[in-house]
This record gives sequence, structure tokens and C-alpha cells, in this order.
Amino acid sequence: MAEYTSSSITIEAAAADVMGVIADFARYPDWTGEVKEAEVLATDAEGRAEQVRLVMDAGAIKDDQTLAYTWTGAHEVSWTLVKSQMLRSLDGSYTLTPTTPGTTEVTYRLTVDVKIPMLGMIKRKAEKVIIDRALAGLKKRVESPTK
Repeated sequence: MAEYTSSSITIEAAAADVMGVIADFARYPDWTGEVKEAEVLATDAEGRAEQVRLVMDAGAIKDDQTLAYTWTGAHEVSWTLVKSQMLRSLDGSYTLTPTTPGTTEVTYRLTVDVKIPMLGMIKRKAEKVIIDRALAGLKKRVESPTK
């Protein structure tokens, strides 16, 4: 398996509230800078997204991708690439760890393989930027009084 890039952040909210924001794909354009459209294509028996189409615009890189999601209990979700114009593979996950009451540590892991050649060092740096932006956006969204 490919090597993951990973980072963590502490969010002042219960794990269920954090996961609620993560699972609300329709609102991704509101808090993730790169996601311009999000459409749930399939859900599981519990109503959680199993397949999601995301239209991404990260400046020089624009993509229309479909991801398959796997939910593990109430504190972890992972995804893998189904199809994309720009990527060969994309695997990621959010793992939520309740720390003190009302506080959750969120760990985001990501590995991306683009169709265009890219040096490993540059690819890991891009993954780190994606992760850090996503975690900062998630924290701001969850902790915002006007969700």
C-alpha cells in the first residue's frame, strides 16, 4: 500500500458533531475551498453516503471525481477513488478520537497518485497542503456558531 501523508487537529466539539459535518457532503462547497459541487450518488442502509461525486477546482488542477466511502463505526470514514479525470488513485480517511468531554482529535490520512508525472517530494507536499486546508476548514466549520 502507498505511503500516507497524515496530520491531526483538535476540534472543540463532540465526535458526533464533527462526523456530522464530515458526512454532510451537500455543504462541502461551504467550507472546503476546493470542492465546488458535491452530489451523493448512493447511500447505505443507514443513509450514509457510499458514493459521492465531487467537482474540484484547486486552481491549476480541476477534476470531476467519484469516491467510494466506507464508514467504520461512529468515528472513522475512509474513501477510495472510483473515477477521475486527473487522478490514478486517491485513498484517505478521517479518524476521530474523543479526548476530553466536548473535544475531538481528528486525524486525516491521504495518498494521491496523479496521472501526470510528479516527484514524490512534491506530491507529499501537495498532500500535506490538501490535508492542512481540509482540517482547518473542518475545524472552522464545526466550531462556528452559525453552522
